[in-house]
Amino acid sequence: MTADAYMPTREDKFSFGIWTVGWQGVDVFGGPVRPPMPADRAVRKLAELGAYGVNFHDNDVFPFEASEAERDQKIADFRRALDATGVVVTTATTNLFGHPIFKDGAFTASDRDVRRFALAKTMRNLDLAAELGARTYVFWGGREGAESGASKDIRAALSRYKEGLDLLAGYVVEQGYDLRFAIEPKPNEPRGDILLPSAGHALAFINELEHSEMVGINPEVGHEEMASLNYAHGISQALWHGKLFHIDLNGQNGPRYDQDLRFGNGNARGAFWVVDALVAGGYDGPVHFDYKPPRTEDDDGVWVSAAACMRNYLILRDKVRAFRADPEVKAALAASGVEDLMVPTLAAGETWRDVQGFTPDIETLGARGLGYEHLDQLALEHLYGVR
Repeated sequence: MTADAYMPTREDKFSFGIWTVGWQGVDVFGGPVRPPMPADRAVRKLAELGAYGVNFHDNDVFPFEASEAERDQKIADFRRALDATGVVVTTATTNLFGHPIFKDGAFTASDRDVRRFALAKTMRNLDLAAELGARTYVFWGGREGAESGASKDIRAALSRYKEGLDLLAGYVVEQGYDLRFAIEPKPNEPRGDILLPSAGHALAFINELEHSEMVGINPEVGHEEMASLNYAHGISQALWHGKLFHIDLNGQNGPRYDQDLRFGNGNARGAFWVVDALVAGGYDGPVHFDYKPPRTEDDDGVWVSAAACMRNYLILRDKVRAFRADPEVKAALAASGVEDLMVPTLAAGETWRDVQGFTPDIETLGARGLGYEHLDQLALEHLYGVR
């Protein structure tokens, strides 16, 4: 393959959060290393790299404390950049975690006025998201959690969480907006324990919502791997439920703080299977990158890392396709019996009566090797570039 084969196109549907390339490199031990980046500049630079879309928090476009005039001006600048470049707004969300008012949560804050303000803030940005053409609205409850056991009645908090999403879904329906919701799970950081910490928790919660049909999930690589979970399995289950509404791709090195590395960095083997799961599962939504350029990078380095996210995805997609087309891989899959899992355990018309007392050749089946090591080695050789 030539380098040109890994250049992104609009058909790849790559998107970035405005907050990703706009991150100033702040961490708990150090202040900003890069100047603030206006949302319109982020759009124009991402367009130059071949990005298809962007996602934004309300306060990525205008400051929390902006006057009405400043808000209108910032939105106008953002819109002009979108119009000039053809970049689309794929998704949007609300910043319900940055301001001190949300220190105890937003939809699950103990203070009722905070909860009501969070709903009002979200509704206003839902209006803007719909106006700009977004199709999915993400909810990351980064402050919906606790550090101590007595500080939060979890059952009451889940009731308030449900109440908030039910209200907002009803608002979208009444306004006639073509928007659906995606919950983004995370186990911890910034809160000690965040509500709905994994894809499974979020999927179970969705079943209790009044408008569950319009709510799915937005899993992130780093968030699932922070909890030592398998991201490829998580998105595959979400696809099985019909609930993978959006994805956040980045890199992570195991169960530590949320690293937000560029996609393909960190757990490269996991990234291979992530792309395999997306391709095999027929995911056709935006391929969204939620990463942070490290503090070591200047402005040029920001765009190098953004381009690398897209390039790495395309490289891995090429390797995944080559792996699945490899005749030796196909033979190994057949020898391992992987495809047999597609066959229903019960034949048409069978019931429990047909398997009651069934006894196969137990000794032969128990002694049989499955050949998974050979199959996995073939995958690694494709990943390592020797096949």
